[in-house]
Amino acid sequence: MKKKEIEKEYKKKIQKLIKLNKFYYEKNSPIVDDREYDTLKNDILKLESKHSYLKSKNSPSKIVGFKPSKNFKKISHRVPMLSLANAFDQDDLNNFEKKIMNYLNQKDYSEIEYSAEPKIDGISASLSFKNGKFINGLSRGDGKEGEDITENLKTINDIPQTILSKDFPSEIDIRGEIFIKNYDFKKLAGKFANPRNAASGSLRHKNPLETKKIPLKFIAYTFGYEKGLKALSQNDYLIKLKEWGFKTNPLNKTISKVENLMKNYFEIEKKRDQLDFDIDGIVYKVNDFSLQKRLGNVANAPRWAVAHKFSANSGISIIENIEIQVGRTGALTPVAKIKPINIGGVVVSNATLHNEEEITRKDIRIGDTVVVERAGDVIPRVISVDLKKRQKDSKKFEFPINCPSCGSKTIKDFNLTTKKEDAVRRCSNEGYNCEKVAIEKIKHFVSKDAFNIEGFGKKIVENFWNLKLIKLPQDIFNLDYSKIENLDGWGKQSVANLRYSINLKKKITFERFIFALGIRHIGLENAKLISKNLKSLKNFLSLSNKKNFNELLNIDGIGETQINSIKNFFLNNTNIKVLNKLEKILTVEDAKIQKTDGLLSNKTFMLTGKLEGISRAEAKSLIEENSGSIISNVSSKLDYLIIGKKPTKRKIDTAKELKIKIITQKEWFNMLKKTS
Repeated sequence: MKKKEIEKEYKKKIQKLIKLNKFYYEKNSPIVDDREYDTLKNDILKLESKHSYLKSKNSPSKIVGFKPSKNFKKISHRVPMLSLANAFDQDDLNNFEKKIMNYLNQKDYSEIEYSAEPKIDGISASLSFKNGKFINGLSRGDGKEGEDITENLKTINDIPQTILSKDFPSEIDIRGEIFIKNYDFKKLAGKFANPRNAASGSLRHKNPLETKKIPLKFIAYTFGYEKGLKALSQNDYLIKLKEWGFKTNPLNKTISKVENLMKNYFEIEKKRDQLDFDIDGIVYKVNDFSLQKRLGNVANAPRWAVAHKFSANSGISIIENIEIQVGRTGALTPVAKIKPINIGGVVVSNATLHNEEEITRKDIRIGDTVVVERAGDVIPRVISVDLKKRQKDSKKFEFPINCPSCGSKTIKDFNLTTKKEDAVRRCSNEGYNCEKVAIEKIKHFVSKDAFNIEGFGKKIVENFWNLKLIKLPQDIFNLDYSKIENLDGWGKQSVANLRYSINLKKKITFERFIFALGIRHIGLENAKLISKNLKSLKNFLSLSNKKNFNELLNIDGIGETQINSIKNFFLNNTNIKVLNKLEKILTVEDAKIQKTDGLLSNKTFMLTGKLEGISRAEAKSLIEENSGSIISNVSSKLDYLIIGKKPTKRKIDTAKELKIKIITQKEWFNMLKKTS
């Protein structure tokens, strides 16, 4: 597979991940099951591992969760709350352990001891204690910042307000999971979709008295910032937690060897339905804290831990109808309307059918009896059809050739990677000429990662569209507020708040502006690359007068797929009109090149040969921790070639030709010492 094709496939997966993250974290409404989500993340990580030039700030190796809610004050975590890599089978666990052994580069560790703890399906929280007193509590948020939910957490009996133990650290962030027991959840009589939603919704009450009505529980399992913690292992820490008055998972075990981890996994999976709380897998952590410290983290995930996920739940239902939804990029997505069915305590009435190809491959028809699978808090998917129960007069589902919104002809792009047509069928009506596409594009325009207009949510977009108050993005900045005041649910104050929010966003960065346009294949990362290269909106607008967009090929990370999307964007007259109007209304800031201080800042490194006393993975981590970056090829972009034992001669020769500085491992260590 060619480099450009690999980049295209990678960026496609990244864009899908961004979409899924928004639905899960921001909208609290996941659209795929946990397994599909985790598989996507793993696919991205595998691509990054094989091809070091693949980079995105939206990679699962760099992001945790999503932006905190604006309903609560945001506070930075003293130590980031990291996510976990996933494992699905024994091969994944063997690979996990192999990576640990390789990283440590020590033969002494022939057998690693793990702490194995069932993963409760709840809401993560971090509790800060100082001198034994509970100071504040935060949600995970995006891993860096969390929501201040202190007052709500104080209503939970499992959380001690004061700890008098002499060995309790002077400062510590105790972390764990907020959840509700299944027995207690049943008593809530349908107020929430499932136990996880009950925990999440309760913690987001603005009134703590409402939170207090919900019987929430807290189980502690790790820590963030600490000062004075006396524990040598995860097991030691769990013992201390119980001594301090915290509850821990009763099913936690300390286990050695992967085969024993698997044995424990199957034992707990059998008990899963009998437990009084939901679990979605088992978390394995290297038990020894000294090894944890040495192993460190990979961007947003620890090297020393992994989550082993359980399989999904399923049920049987009947497809009553198949609806076709039209998205921002014109993609036609089929959704099965099924006879309501309870799967794992959740009533399900919708199931994704993914695309036309999926319907054809599985021969899914209206009236079919189907197996529906659900894993986690998500829109389920149809797994298979029971052909024995198919009605005799059943007809194959005819996927629309024309867009159900505007009637335009639909198309399928040719995939250069697979050498086949894409599975997704799209409306050919570019720009804002298709109603459904236009509505979705405007929703994207005001979304958090774009203009982020507070109080201008999806329902408001749809309402204003139906009332003909907005048809194009520029209409947002020219609203007739006198008409809005007279609408149901609106008043002078709410209109004034909306006006303020909109006016506040008339100034925007160049990269966010590009992203807000909703150009297909141009996500946040690509928008940033384009903004850095083109520098200003003026230069971006000048592309409309050019027939050749090949200059964009000079941008590292931008390929033919992205260029064709930009070209198609500028070929649409409506898009040009929108741009010209927005230019007059908005202040779009020119791109700024940010520089960081430090000896390794803005410096690039490459490793060749065997290093002494340190693995290559650990060496790369040290470079990145000190603001340097790793590149995979010897080129003019390389600043330093670090050589170990038996280095590749070709790399050294090329470096000499390009006059790149060649340094030894010792010289590199000396550079690091200067930064500390």
